[in-house]
Amino acid sequence: MSSGQYLHMDSTNQVRSFSIKLWPPSHSTRLLLVERMTKNLTTPSIFSRKYGLLTKEEAEEDAKQIESLAFAFANQHHEKEPDGDGSSAVQLYAKESSKLMLEVLKRGPIIKEAEEVMIAEKVKASGDIIFDISGGRRAFIDAEEAEELLKPLRQPGNKYYKICFSNRSFGLDAAHVVEPILSSLRAQLTEVDLSDFIAGRPEDEAIEVMNIFSSALEGCELRYLNLSNNALGEKGIRAFEALLRSQNNLEELYLMNDGISEEAARAVCELIPSSKKLRILQFHNNMTGDEGAIAISELVEQSPLLEDFRCSSTRVDSEGGVALANALGKCSHLKKLDLRDNMFGVEAGIALSKALLGFSDLTEIYLSYLNLEDEGSKTLANALIKSAPSLEVLDMAGNDITIKAVPDLAACIAAKQFLTKLNLAENELKDDGTILIAKVLEEGHGQLSEVDLSANGIRRAGARVLAQVVVQKPGFKLLNLNSNFISDEGVDELKEIFKRAPDMLGPLDENDPEGEDLDEEDEEEGAADHEDELESKLKNLKIKPEE
Repeated sequence: MSSGQYLHMDSTNQVRSFSIKLWPPSHSTRLLLVERMTKNLTTPSIFSRKYGLLTKEEAEEDAKQIESLAFAFANQHHEKEPDGDGSSAVQLYAKESSKLMLEVLKRGPIIKEAEEVMIAEKVKASGDIIFDISGGRRAFIDAEEAEELLKPLRQPGNKYYKICFSNRSFGLDAAHVVEPILSSLRAQLTEVDLSDFIAGRPEDEAIEVMNIFSSALEGCELRYLNLSNNALGEKGIRAFEALLRSQNNLEELYLMNDGISEEAARAVCELIPSSKKLRILQFHNNMTGDEGAIAISELVEQSPLLEDFRCSSTRVDSEGGVALANALGKCSHLKKLDLRDNMFGVEAGIALSKALLGFSDLTEIYLSYLNLEDEGSKTLANALIKSAPSLEVLDMAGNDITIKAVPDLAACIAAKQFLTKLNLAENELKDDGTILIAKVLEEGHGQLSEVDLSANGIRRAGARVLAQVVVQKPGFKLLNLNSNFISDEGVDELKEIFKRAPDMLGPLDENDPEGEDLDEEDEEEGAADHEDELESKLKNLKIKPEE
């Protein structure tokens, strides 16, 4: 009997089987999930202490968007790979909801200047004006409201060059009002933000609304286009075909939280005629996978001026990672690279290290949670030594890095004197690795402001040495050593080190003093010898010159 089939005895004592379909969830079930998420988002937690607590109104709006995106994501999976009762779709629905909710908690509240709908007009020196209706609470826009809200765009001779319709949900009636207005502005618009502009609409209506906006904007000479947070999928991407095909001068393209699957990624590459001028390309939080990444790599390879590339949380494995790495090798102007939260593995890490050798302008690199392990991390660290002389942000959290890779990593850090942020959280550096990192940070690094070595199995000795180094930096702001094994005495010692600037020391509420392998007496006796041994290692540490 399958997971969706159950036995039932009828009035004639006959045993009959019947099926229960778990997908799609009922309207009441979806509302219940929104209610639960709203409660979770407004409950005090370690996130609210660090990032702030959401108001009930903002939490409810975020919960509705999370549910809508998670439902679209799971439904797309169910349509592509149906499994009878829909249990796998339910699991994806729950998992995606949790993931998106965590992102909101880490983002914290968004402070608005006003709760009512407002139009922000920002005037540039040239007299050009930005038309922005994204302020205030998310709202559904009907035809009458659209007529009133968009009056400024009807004024003859206006100089609006950018429109932002984000955070408003347009239905068909409102879209028909917008259509002639946008058509009249084609010759002057250069920036269009349509992120999160169909939230809560049924798929058929949303697709038709997108078609209307696409046709109205066809032929605009855009340099900036943002279609994020619309759960587009392939259908949504193709709904914007008229607009995308007419773009030859795009410099910035944002497709984040859009359900960009393998098919949707292919559609993006197919519909964008030229990417020779593209400087910013962002695909964060999609379901791209290996095949989708291979498609995106074609677009990347044709974008020689690319400066900012984000393909984080896109389910890319080794094959797709290698393809992206090879394509990035053509982008010698890259300044910011964000590949976080994928499944690259060692092979893709090694391929990426070859591309890094050509990045002389790189200032920010985010490589956390890529399964790089020691081998991949060492190779990348050595490549960075020879490139990116002005690197400011280095993020390699969650890669199973141990003391084996720390000498190479430390050499890399030593060479990066402009570092402002260093994130090596959720690795296995322990005291040996931590003290080695601290020693190279001791010399120079005058711009360092944040260091995160949380969840690294660090005890009192490592925590003390690192704290003593960073507290001396003139502009330092935050040291995160949470989720380690620092003794109670060690915690007191840290607080003493930071007594003149307690805000520099992050929370230690998840520290586990019982997780230490050594007792306090052994630790104190061995600390001096321990540091002497590390000093010896440092003397043999060779910093490779930049080429």
